[in-house]
Amino acid sequence: MSRRRILTTAAGAAALAAVAATAATVTPAGAAPASRRRPPRAERLVDNRFWVSRKDWGSGTSHGTRVVAKGRAGVEMAEPVGTTDYTDPHTGRATTWEYAQWTGPAHRPATPATEAIASWNARTPTGTWIQVEIEATYSDGTTSPWYVLGRWNSGDDREDAGAAVIRRTSVDDQSDGKTSVWTDTLSVDDTASGLRVVAYRLRLTLYRTPGSALTPTVWRLGAMASAVPDRFTVPAAAPGLAKELKVPRYSQEIHKGQYPEYDNGGEAWCSPTSSQMILEYWGRRPTAGDLAWVDPAFADPQVCHAARFTYDYQYGGCGNWPFNAAYAATYEDMQGVVTRLGSLTDLETLIRAGIPVITSQSFLKEELTGAGYGTAGHLMTVIGFTRSGDVIANDPASPSNPAVRRVYKRREFENIWLRTKRRNAQGTVVSGTGGVCYLYFPVHRTKEQVRALLAVGVR
Repeated sequence: MSRRRILTTAAGAAALAAVAATAATVTPAGAAPASRRRPPRAERLVDNRFWVSRKDWGSGTSHGTRVVAKGRAGVEMAEPVGTTDYTDPHTGRATTWEYAQWTGPAHRPATPATEAIASWNARTPTGTWIQVEIEATYSDGTTSPWYVLGRWNSGDDREDAGAAVIRRTSVDDQSDGKTSVWTDTLSVDDTASGLRVVAYRLRLTLYRTPGSALTPTVWRLGAMASAVPDRFTVPAAAPGLAKELKVPRYSQEIHKGQYPEYDNGGEAWCSPTSSQMILEYWGRRPTAGDLAWVDPAFADPQVCHAARFTYDYQYGGCGNWPFNAAYAATYEDMQGVVTRLGSLTDLETLIRAGIPVITSQSFLKEELTGAGYGTAGHLMTVIGFTRSGDVIANDPASPSNPAVRRVYKRREFENIWLRTKRRNAQGTVVSGTGGVCYLYFPVHRTKEQVRALLAVGVR
């Protein structure tokens, strides 16, 4: 299973108190589903804000960047504002880089948030890379430091150890005593205290080899801020769709032992395997040249490729959520975001429009009938719903490609995916993902797809 870190409870007693405080608001199984309309601003638990248009990029503060003038809107380096030395913690290599910065305006989420996860879509030619940071304003009037949410490029130094590249990395040990960064997630340390993130700013730093004309180009930058309440169970949504999308099926398990330098091999590759399924659904895949490095004896070499280029060298795995979305967006005219959905009704809205969804969940073996395993964190691809409303998923934790298609009981899947609290095999209270998912979609979409994405807060 994936080694994707699921946040454990920092203070068990505080977490249990928070769960008890919200228990009265949880609708029991079988209750009527919420309205399909988008809830009023004050009631929303998830807020997505992405900078994607020329107007968006123009609203930020530029220090050496410019807005892309033609084609897809974005920002790139115009003139460097200085140089900086960076010692790669994973290679020990010290390099000097030119840089420029773009800082977004303050954004106030619809509801004060307990977590935030950034996403970005970019092109980084060899000799360039980007850094994404967040600064949070708290409900007590104070402000966090600038936290690093990712140092990223689309390449690596495997083919050419002398190439001007860094290794993709998250940054550990970032905290101010109020919030902390856990790999890719900014999280309030003690939600029971009432402290919340009421606003945030994002900062983008573009780096390149000094004296070159190279530049990264960033087309999408944003964050999902959420205030999902602590809960062991979630309201049930009544079935509303019977449809199945034709998504390629890939098993991570057939890659066991392959390229152990990437999180011990394929048995941990649920995230990149799911990403590859969706990319090929949209007609994108690596070229033969891209795959030339893979052992020709290995089946489905594109899965190995996805693992290599989603790998987070600090986390030590391929399950960094934003890194997977960024990988998806390296393919022509593709976009990727990390967000949360609020119900299976939201999932149905996307499936109806032809958009499959990668979901993140954790569960005990007995909590998901037919899975045959338990996991502290696992990604799978939802591709449809049966006539009775059960979930059809391409589950990469399967022994073969044909076995990837699974049907999971609606109520079981709904709860393990959307809950924020659960008990592990030792009976300890730990965290669930609260509906985290990846959405991948092309730049050019149908009107129905645009409406479906807007319905779940993504543009």
